[in-house]
Amino acid sequence: MPYLTSPREIHAIVAEYTQAKTLWIDTEVADYKSRNPKLSLIQVLDNPDDMSGDRVYLLDVLEQPDIIAEFIQEIMLNSRIEKVFHNASYDLKFLGNKKAKNITCTLEIAKKIPYYLLPLPNYQLQTLATALCSFNNIDKQEQQSDWGKRPLTEEQIEYAYLDCIYLAQIHSNLLNLQAKTSPEPTTEDLKMLSARYSQLEQQCKLLNSEFEHLQERIKKAMQAQNISETIDCKLSSYERTTVKTTFTELVNLAQTQGLNLDFSITLTQKLQKDLGQNLEQLSVDIDKTTAWRLTPKTQDSETESE
Repeated sequence: MPYLTSPREIHAIVAEYTQAKTLWIDTEVADYKSRNPKLSLIQVLDNPDDMSGDRVYLLDVLEQPDIIAEFIQEIMLNSRIEKVFHNASYDLKFLGNKKAKNITCTLEIAKKIPYYLLPLPNYQLQTLATALCSFNNIDKQEQQSDWGKRPLTEEQIEYAYLDCIYLAQIHSNLLNLQAKTSPEPTTEDLKMLSARYSQLEQQCKLLNSEFEHLQERIKKAMQAQNISETIDCKLSSYERTTVKTTFTELVNLAQTQGLNLDFSITLTQKLQKDLGQNLEQLSVDIDKTTAWRLTPKTQDSETESE
């Protein structure tokens, strides 16, 4: 975990990074709760297989705007280099914002993984590292430490380089999960998928039925017993207001008050039927889209087709 403070050393490693295909990057920010947060460290890993930290470089950029600008120009704006972050939107505030190119965010990847494959309470780095990579006893206490103070403590330095290792391992595992969620459609085993779909459909019917039944029983019981909260549930009420008027009144009001009602409305099937041939007198825009619906086959329909 080389810790670089010299502009000359940082310049040399940045030049080396311009030849990389992928970089795993994290940052530490000083005064992050203030109105003027400052970039303190840029941590970079260029080898995802490194678990020792030897390939994690800590670039001390506090009060070195020229170095930050160089990193942004040479690395962040370089579309040939993939830059992997966790919660990239935060780091990019200090590293090029929307100008940054070829950014991968493990937080966004995790959010798109179906819950049944990644059943986690949240997608924080610590949670993902523990669940996906079996990293235990991850201490995030140093995240709240003073990153504007120099020299940095040994604990801060160790924390900084470990986050890059966690990030690279999380990224690798997420890519494996992502591949499971998006296999090649032409090679899918439809027989296996259909059987599993049918099995889950029956289970969903049972679960939804029980869930809805329990929900109603709990609501009625809590109201009857005048209880607003249990260890698992909270009961709250709300009022829903619907405002209705006739179209004729709306048109009359528009004419008397000079309101502009020149906007499109969607003609429902009922309205189209009521209009009948009068529909031909209207100037209409017709949008056609194709939607696909998957319908489970019942035993009766299967029998009839045999």
